[in-house]
Amino acid sequence: MRGSTIVMIAVAAVFGVLSMFMAQSWLTRQTDARMKSLQSQTKTVSTRTVVVAKSPLRFGTPLTSQVLREVQWPGEAIPENAFSTIADLTKGDKRVVLASMEPNEPIVSTKITGPGQKATLSALIEEGMKAVTVRVNDVDGVAGFILPGDRVDVLMTRNADNSGTTDVVLQNIKVLGIDQLADARAEKPTVAKAVTLEVDTTSAQKLALASSAGNLSLLLRRAGDIAEEASRRISITDIGTRGAGQPAATTRGRFTTIRVMRAEKNTDYSVPVEVLSGAQTSTAERGDALQ
Repeated sequence: MRGSTIVMIAVAAVFGVLSMFMAQSWLTRQTDARMKSLQSQTKTVSTRTVVVAKSPLRFGTPLTSQVLREVQWPGEAIPENAFSTIADLTKGDKRVVLASMEPNEPIVSTKITGPGQKATLSALIEEGMKAVTVRVNDVDGVAGFILPGDRVDVLMTRNADNSGTTDVVLQNIKVLGIDQLADARAEKPTVAKAVTLEVDTTSAQKLALASSAGNLSLLLRRAGDIAEEASRRISITDIGTRGAGQPAATTRGRFTTIRVMRAEKNTDYSVPVEVLSGAQTSTAERGDALQ
């Protein structure tokens, strides 16, 4: 082998090693620069101590250090009216749970009583509202499937002289309690004898009058359904008036109640407004023709 060949091989090897070293150095610098960029973009999240439930808490549970614990919570996401320390929460007279809470859920003042307060139904009533109780049975109370926290509509049924009627008295009413049960997280249905509802003063007056004028029944609303629907009085004459092939949409028009007074009895009829208007128009046309 010639000497020049050996020299060329040695030079190529040196350049190869230098190239590998330079490439490795460049990759290292790029990685360091990327890490520094990510660290500069990462925001430091400040945290604060918040008192949370250590175990499930239900209505009437006393708040003690055994059922509470302190955790770090993002400062920007701390719920309003939360407590920072267990000592602040448990100092003074005993507090009691008003609304059910799950493990690791922050304790807020709106879900517990004040110091020394009892866990009574009055502590659950919203400002400006009242609690009124209506009597139900296993049928009127939807077979016991109504639970505290549900929403219901209230119906009143009257039967007089074989001309019964049913009216919607109230809609979208919150249930506060079933008999002596006020836990909104209750899951087991019970057949109740009384249901306590949260209403304003005027609605309470309507319920009191309706309960004396007829029988009350409850309609359980679908969860999340708060829309009020147009309603009308249903009488005996409406039962069985819808034909088998008649679409449901035709029964959703506007109706009015007409009372026919006879010597023997008075009868209420529910008549579509369109029919009534047509009858009035026909009467007026006949009058014009007679003139």
